[in-house]
Amino acid sequence: MGYPANGSSEKPLKFLIYGRTGWIGGLLGKLCESKGIDYQYGSGRLENRLSLESDIASVKPTHVFNAAGVTGRPNVDWCESHKVETIRTNVVGTLTLADVCRDKGLVLINYATGCIFEYDAGHPIESGVGFKEEDTPNFTGSFYSKTKAMVEELLKNYENVCTLRVRMPISSDLANPRNFITKITRYDKVVNIPNSMTILDELLPISIEMAKRNLTGIWNFTNPGVVSHNEILEMYHDYIDSNFSWKNFTLEEQAKVIIAPRSNNELDTNKLKNEFPELLSIKESLVKYVFEPNKKTLGA
Repeated sequence: MGYPANGSSEKPLKFLIYGRTGWIGGLLGKLCESKGIDYQYGSGRLENRLSLESDIASVKPTHVFNAAGVTGRPNVDWCESHKVETIRTNVVGTLTLADVCRDKGLVLINYATGCIFEYDAGHPIESGVGFKEEDTPNFTGSFYSKTKAMVEELLKNYENVCTLRVRMPISSDLANPRNFITKITRYDKVVNIPNSMTILDELLPISIEMAKRNLTGIWNFTNPGVVSHNEILEMYHDYIDSNFSWKNFTLEEQAKVIIAPRSNNELDTNKLKNEFPELLSIKESLVKYVFEPNKKTLGA
């Protein structure tokens, strides 16, 4: 795509990462340390073009990673009442960073979201038919998802951007409140719907490899297949806490306690699996990266 793969004759890797205080941004820094990759966190604000240009001039990166963004605390309902702040970071900021990187001839790895689709007649629940990279987003139930779909559409025009559609991220750190597993174990009630999800322990190292290969375009960045809330909680019960129990409720009941509807979907991962054949299915990845390691430390 006009960005040659980083060969051994090229200058050594140096990553500029945005999102120092975020979950993914923090994990990326730790990964770079473990892999011996030189990196620095950006100090500029995404919506401030001059500050981004200043970061790039001082760091001289080979690649830029954007793990900054507004998801809302404690959840995306926050975005419904903070629309301008959400636009400023998720739309204006992301586009500014992509534009600056293009000017400087740099690939931008952008952690985006796959929560821009919902099951429909062409992609029924549990059909195994997932949304592909080129499909048009059909979920605009939350303002957060709406801004993410807008920015993805605009970023298609930037040949230097690699858009990674992350969904319901999970990691082996079960104490982290951002972890999807941690969230649902703390809810009073959960819906039970199969979804595509992202195991960060497996996929974040793959995103670094994608940077090395200078891959661009849109990628569904989830593990193959789907897993339901109940299946995860059953694993949690079996591996982590045999006393754990939970209650389900319907989408209609859930709608009464949340402000914005939530996205439920399956993403087609053939493109990612073809590039990285070693990629595990969601259930295999959950066992290998999340539940087995925690079983040893926490005891079943």
